[in-house]
Amino acid sequence: MKRKVGVLLSLFVVFIFSTACNSEEGTKQSTEASYAQGMKKEPYTQEEFLLGTYTRIRIFDQDKEDVLQPAFDRIKELGDKITINQSGSEIDEINENAGEKPVKVSKDIYDLLKQARDYSEESDGGFNLMIGAITQLWRIGFDDARKPSQDEIDEALKHVDYNDIAFDDDEQTVYLEDEDAIIDLGAIAKGYIADEAVAVLKEHDVKSAIVDLGGNIYVVGHSNRGENEDWTVGIQDPNDERGSVLGSIKESDKTIVTSGIYERYLEVDGESYHHLFDSETGYPYDNDIASTTVITDKSIDGDGLTTVIFDKGVKDGLKYIEDNTPKGTSAVFVTKEDKVYMTEDIEDSFELDEDSGYSLGDRSELQ
Repeated sequence: MKRKVGVLLSLFVVFIFSTACNSEEGTKQSTEASYAQGMKKEPYTQEEFLLGTYTRIRIFDQDKEDVLQPAFDRIKELGDKITINQSGSEIDEINENAGEKPVKVSKDIYDLLKQARDYSEESDGGFNLMIGAITQLWRIGFDDARKPSQDEIDEALKHVDYNDIAFDDDEQTVYLEDEDAIIDLGAIAKGYIADEAVAVLKEHDVKSAIVDLGGNIYVVGHSNRGENEDWTVGIQDPNDERGSVLGSIKESDKTIVTSGIYERYLEVDGESYHHLFDSETGYPYDNDIASTTVITDKSIDGDGLTTVIFDKGVKDGLKYIEDNTPKGTSAVFVTKEDKVYMTEDIEDSFELDEDSGYSLGDRSELQ
C-alpha cells in the first residue's frame, strides 16, 4: 500500500440549519424559528482563530454559556502542546532531542503519540506520524514553501520510519531514535482536540452542541429543531469557496471530518502541489480523489481514516471503510471528475444538491 500522510487538514464542512441558508442572517432566522417555547432563540457561541483555522463552538442548551470557556481553554492547552515550530510545544521538545535523549511528556501527549503510532502500524504507513521530515522540507502552507530538489527528498525519505520511536510507560517518556526524524501530528491533531473539547462539554452536561475545528466537525446530541431530530450537515464543495456545499447528510452524536487537496498548495512552473504527502515518494500523491469525508464516532478516527483512504483512491478507499472499520463509520468521496461516491450504508440518506454541478458515480464503473 502506498504510504502518505496529510499535514494540517484545515478544510471545512458546513452546517445547514433547516433552510440551508448560505447567509449568516438566514442561518439566524432558521435557527430562531426552530427553538421550542421557553428556550434561547440563538445558541451560545464563541469563535477564535486557533490551530490555524477559525474554531467555533455553539451550545444550544439553556443556561450553559459558561461552558464555552472551559472548552476553549482545553483546545488552547492541547494546541500549545502539539503544534510544531511553536515555543513550549512538547512535540517540538521531542523533535529537538531526537537521537539524544528521551523526553518526559504530559499524559495527553503520551497517549496521543501512542495512538498515532498505532494508526501508523495498522495502516502500514498510510498514516505516518513521522512524516515531518517531508512536510518540513516542502513547508506548504507557509510563506517559505518551496519545491525541494530530488536529492533533498531522497534524503528526507530516509527519516520517516514510524518504528523509530520508543515509549517508556513507567517514565512516560518518548524518544526518537533517528536524530533527523520529525514528528508531525497535523493529520490527527485536530481530531484528538475536537474529541477532548466534546468531552469537556459532556462533563458539564451539555446535551446539544456543535464543535467546529475547520475540517473537523462534531455534532453533540440532537438538533435544536426538535426532540430526536438529527442535525443536517452540509459537505464542502472542494471546487468552490468555503461555505459552498455539494450535498448533505443527517447525523447526531457523530463527527464529520473532511480532507481535500484544494485548501493549501504550492505552484511551481505552472504545476500545483497540494499539502497531502505520500511518505513513500516524498511528493503530494496523485490519484482520482479531490476530497474525502468520513463520518464516525471519534474525530481522531475520522482524521486517521481520511488520511489512510486518501492515498487508496476511491475504489479501494470505499472498500477499506466498508471492510475494515466499525459499524457506523461512513465515507463520501468527491473525484477530480466531479463524481460523488459513498459507502453503501448512507446511499439512501445522503442528499446531493441538484444545483451543485456534481453527479452520483456508479461504483461498478470504478477501475
